[in-house]
Amino acid sequence: MLHHILSRTNKQILSKRGIQSIKTVQSAVGSCNTIDPQLQQQQQAPTPILKAITTTTSLTTTTTTTTTTTRCYHSTTPSYETVNITFLDPLEKEHTVPAEVGKSLLDVAHDNNIELEGACGGELACATCHLIFSQEMYDTLSEKEPEEDDMLDLAFELTDTSRLGCQICVRKDMEGMVVRIPDDGY
Repeated sequence: MLHHILSRTNKQILSKRGIQSIKTVQSAVGSCNTIDPQLQQQQQAPTPILKAITTTTSLTTTTTTTTTTTRCYHSTTPSYETVNITFLDPLEKEHTVPAEVGKSLLDVAHDNNIELEGACGGELACATCHLIFSQEMYDTLSEKEPEEDDMLDLAFELTDTSRLGCQICVRKDMEGMVVRIPDDGY
């Protein structure tokens, strides 16, 4: 029975940021007169929005640990191989950006705030990431899938060298490539 109460209380702690449910744990355990001074300070101080509270309970004490929600990395930063790719927008403005090898051109555009829509999120269900390649670069690209061809039929300014950005992954030999973003008709 007590285990059930503590399990239910743990769920309350995670959902209510700890303050109300700490009192619930103390009353469920019984008369627990030893309260940690740090716990009292945390109950009185407002909880910052960017902090996460993790609470561990046992039958005799309540321990609260506050941790900052940050992403953990190894001590050395990973080095991703990149190449420079130039996107030529419909107004003929060039945007040269670093492109991580292996990423789709749609993701590279989004990572660098290039205006390339990608309404379906790269799921091959639209033609809003339509790009136009030079003939030399187009000849080095992988074969189009029939589904990509079907989606390209919906694209504005379709050419013989048109492809969908979500289907083209960056390769090392694309260093210095220029790809044109067609006018979407709006």
